Amino acid sequence: MTERARLIEAFLAAAGWGAAQRRLLAADASFRRYERLSRDAETAVLMDAPPPHENVAAFDRVARQLLDLGLSAPRPFAVDETAGLMLLEDLGDRTFTRALAEGVDEARLYPLAVDVLIALHRAWRPKPPPALPPYDDTRLVDEALLLPDWTLPALRGEETPADVRDSYIEAWRTVLPRARAAPEGLVLRDYHVDNLVLLDDRASIAACGLLDFQDAVIGPRAYDLVSLLEDARRDIEPDLAAAMLERYLAAFPDVDRPAFLESYAVLGAQRAAKIIGIFTRLDRRDGKPLYLRHIPRLWRLLQADLAKPALAPVRAWFDRHVPAAERTTPAPKGRA
Repeated sequence: MTERARLIEAFLAAAGWGAAQRRLLAADASFRRYERLSRDAETAVLMDAPPPHENVAAFDRVARQLLDLGLSAPRPFAVDETAGLMLLEDLGDRTFTRALAEGVDEARLYPLAVDVLIALHRAWRPKPPPALPPYDDTRLVDEALLLPDWTLPALRGEETPADVRDSYIEAWRTVLPRARAAPEGLVLRDYHVDNLVLLDDRASIAACGLLDFQDAVIGPRAYDLVSLLEDARRDIEPDLAAAMLERYLAAFPDVDRPAFLESYAVLGAQRAAKIIGIFTRLDRRDGKPLYLRHIPRLWRLLQADLAKPALAPVRAWFDRHVPAAERTTPAPKGRA
């Protein structure tokens, strides 16, 4: 038995779940693993999030704040921050993605997801200590750099030249102030149908269970809306996305609409560039090539956002250094 396995067994025994049946629930693009525990008629979820790669303290802190607001985050039952282990309420595994595959109407699920964001943005107030980190320009630029640092070398077989990389940074720093035009608040960061759970036994916005928010930050509120409506893994009809954006804006009549839409476009482009890089890195570094299949969608989303006037400096960089014909998907590692 490995040391990690012994830690987990001791943690579950201390929490009263040592005799529970265990089965793998999910392993995602991070270092986290989840197991469903069964004990008589009860179930719970074990989050195995080994440090230093993961931070269960952040998940615990945000979960409790979301619960205080009446939202359906998994309730933490036991936490070992040092070991990176959590025992959580089991919200089930009927994600919005699975519900959509079953035939549940988008017109039911997407308004629910948007209404959760509306409720969160109306009610959330910071609760120190400790404060959540800011989603500042340094962090946004560092994320966007994943594209020239991982995807372009994978496509071209050589590192991105320093001067090209520097001009990329400068282009983003020119446009990112426009992202700040949207009001700031709690940003969950991975708000999309894979991380939302349909809870039929709960009413109103509580029917939407929330997962995967341990990387939450304080930043422009448009980000989570972009995450939902410019989904990296699922095509969404433009009319539906437009209607959901209008639904959100109608709830905040005092928000500067043109400024919010600029923020939405800038953050959409930043997010698409980041995830193109992340999915390339998952293949090259972590041996997970399946994520590459989503890159064509992300290039389409990025190109649509680059067409917005607010993105002109970044669009000019791409037109010069990554023309449309080169916006392709790297071959999986080993086949390049």
